[in-house]
Amino acid sequence: MTQYSRQVQTQTQAQQQVQTLSPQQILVVKLLELPTLELEERIHSELLDNPALEEGKEPSEDHEDHEDNFATDEDGEPNSDYGEDLSLGDYRTEDDIPDYKLQENNRSKGETPEEIPFSDNVSFYETLKEQLDMQNLTPEEKQLGEYLIGSLDDDGLLRKSTESLMDELAIYQGIYTSPEQLEHVLSIIQDFDPAGIGARSLQECLLLQIQRKENSPLKQIELDIIGKCCDEFTRKNKDKIIQKLGITEEQYNAATAELTKLNPRPGSSLGETIGKNLQQIIPDFIVDTEDDGTVTLTLNNRNVPELRLSREFTEMLDEHTRNKANQSKESKDALMFLKQKVDAAQGFINAVKQRQQTLLSTMQAIIDLQLPFFQDGDESRLRPMILKDVAERAKLDISTVSRVSNSKYVQTNFGIYPLKFFFSDGYTTESGEELSVREIKRILKECVDNENKEKPYTDDELADMLKAKGYPIARRTVAKYRQQLSIPVARLRR
Repeated sequence: MTQYSRQVQTQTQAQQQVQTLSPQQILVVKLLELPTLELEERIHSELLDNPALEEGKEPSEDHEDHEDNFATDEDGEPNSDYGEDLSLGDYRTEDDIPDYKLQENNRSKGETPEEIPFSDNVSFYETLKEQLDMQNLTPEEKQLGEYLIGSLDDDGLLRKSTESLMDELAIYQGIYTSPEQLEHVLSIIQDFDPAGIGARSLQECLLLQIQRKENSPLKQIELDIIGKCCDEFTRKNKDKIIQKLGITEEQYNAATAELTKLNPRPGSSLGETIGKNLQQIIPDFIVDTEDDGTVTLTLNNRNVPELRLSREFTEMLDEHTRNKANQSKESKDALMFLKQKVDAAQGFINAVKQRQQTLLSTMQAIIDLQLPFFQDGDESRLRPMILKDVAERAKLDISTVSRVSNSKYVQTNFGIYPLKFFFSDGYTTESGEELSVREIKRILKECVDNENKEKPYTDDELADMLKAKGYPIARRTVAKYRQQLSIPVARLRR
C-alpha cells in the first residue's frame, strides 16, 4: 500500500469514527479528561460565555452541596449505584502505567479534607510549550506541537504511533493532518532542550543527543555504535561491535565512555530540575477509611459551582415560543438565539452531571477491586488490575475508563495517588499464584539492593535469580522493569 493511500485510509477511518460522536458526546469526553482544577476554570468560562447558564441549584435538587458520595462496606459492596456508559468506542490505547506514589499526606480521621498545595514551579509541559511559542509556526503547527508535547511520557519520549496520534487528533481535536506534517512538527520539538526530548525510542533519544555534539571522529564512532549496533551496545557485546564497525578497542572504549554519559530519560531529568510534578494538584476524589473498614468515596466538588438554567432566559424563550405566529424577522432571530443558548446551557449541565457519575463509577470500581489497599494502605496488597477490569466492573467503555484515570488523583488516609498507580499487569507464577508486576518489581529491587556492589548482577543473572524464585521472566523483561525502577545497568552500579 502506498503512503498516500495509507494516509487517505487513515483519515477516512478517523472521519468515520468522528461521525459516530454527537456534539454532546464530544463535550462529555472533553470534560471527562479535565482534572478538578481545570473543570472549575472550564465552568467559569462557560458561565461568562453563555448568559443562559448561571450558578445555583435547581429547585428540585436536595443533595449535599458540591459533593457526591459512594460508600463501600467491609465486604467491598457499594451502597449506591451510579453510572451511564458513554459508549464512545475504544479510540485510545492503554498508556504505560507508572508505578509511583505522588506524595504522602497522612491526616487524622474526621478532619476536613484540605486541598493539597504544591509548588507552582514551571511544569514540564509549560517549559516545552515556552520553547514551542518561540518558533515561527502556523496556528495548525502550533496545535500539533502542543498535542505532541502533551503526549510525551514521563521520560520525555513519544511512545504513540503516528497513526494513533492522527486518529486522536481527528477524533478529539477535529484536526486532520498527515504523517509528514506530524514528522515536521516533531522534528522541531526534538530540537528543544533537553537533548533527546520527543524521541520515539531509546535509540533515537541517544542519537539526538550525539548529533548535538561538535563534529569529530569520535562523534562519528558514537553515531555508528548507536545507529548500527544499538542492540549489541545494550548487551555490551564489545567484540561484535569492533568487528562490525572496523574500529580499534581504544576507539571503542573512548566512545562508550562518552555514550554512558548520555541521558536515556531526558524528561525525567527535566522534571527533577524544574519540578515537573510539583504543580498545584487538587485531588479529584477523597477516600476515607473508618476503623471498621468502611470506605467512603467523595467526589471533590467543593469549588465546582452548581449550575442551572437562567430563569430569565427560559421565561423569555417561553414567551417567544407562545407568540410564534406572526413574528417579525427580529423576533424569530431572538427566538433562535434564546433557544441556542438555552440548549447549550442544558447540554453543558447534563455533561457535567454525566462526568460526575462516570468519575464516581470508575473510582468506585477501583476501590472495589483494590479494597484491601484502601483499608490498610499496604501497597503489597494491590492486585493486578488493567483498564478492562475496571471497565467491566463499572459497566463503562475501556476508553472512558482510560480518560478518567489519566491525570486524576485520589486523596486517601495513606497519601495522594494518581489513579494510574492502581493499575498494573498480572503475572501467574509456576505455582499458580497471581502477582502484580509491582510485586515482581519489588522482588527485583530487593535482589539489586542486596547485591555485591563490586560485582553487580547483570540482567541475565537477575533473570536467573527471579526464575529460581519461581518467576521465569525473560532478560528483556527484566531490563524493562529495571529501567522503570530507575536502576542503572550493572556497569553503572559499581
